[in-house]
Amino acid sequence: MKKKLEVGIIGLGKFGLPLAKALVEKGHSVVGVDAGESRIRQAQGVLDHVYIADAKDSTVLHQLRFQDLDMVVVSVGSSMEASILIVFNLLEMGVKRLAVKAITPEHKKILSRLGVETIVQPEQDAALTLAHRISNPGLLDLLQLGGGVVLQELEVDKWEGKTLMDLHLTGKGIMVVAMHKPGEKDYTFVPPADKPLQRGETLAVIGYEKDVLDLEP
Repeated sequence: MKKKLEVGIIGLGKFGLPLAKALVEKGHSVVGVDAGESRIRQAQGVLDHVYIADAKDSTVLHQLRFQDLDMVVVSVGSSMEASILIVFNLLEMGVKRLAVKAITPEHKKILSRLGVETIVQPEQDAALTLAHRISNPGLLDLLQLGGGVVLQELEVDKWEGKTLMDLHLTGKGIMVVAMHKPGEKDYTFVPPADKPLQRGETLAVIGYEKDVLDLEP
């Protein structure tokens, strides 16, 4: 069984609240903080621990034991200054794992300089993923793993009837880690290399982004 995490989320808007809900559904405990009453009311139906407070005040974060949480996510809306101050306070408190929503490229640079572990730009990330899917209709969900490496789903079309041995994907720096048939949800991990592929089957592959996007499955 995976470890149940205690996660703090500061900012319960369009990004923070869905993230909190998803974490709760996966069995984790979430502490939510926001300065807006309407957002707090929305979050109360999702989270057991929700507080209306100004997270720029380090005393508040100490009182809520944010320094003891497994991870803290900062998802403050439109104020880069507020986000940076909150991040600075969390780092001063000794928070070890920190993820922050960046508002602008400049904001992202500052967060990187501060040593933030995970920086997310939801709109930009979604736009890039959509661009990949429009440009490459055979490519399904793409997940950035860092260092230029991605986990990508590919739907079999031109590869129909060929085996993984025929395709020599490992020679191109691509590893097929799982597959599933059309209409099925469960994956078969480490699929056999000598079994002919069928049209509509989905392959999960890992490799450098450029190599993966060059594939025509």
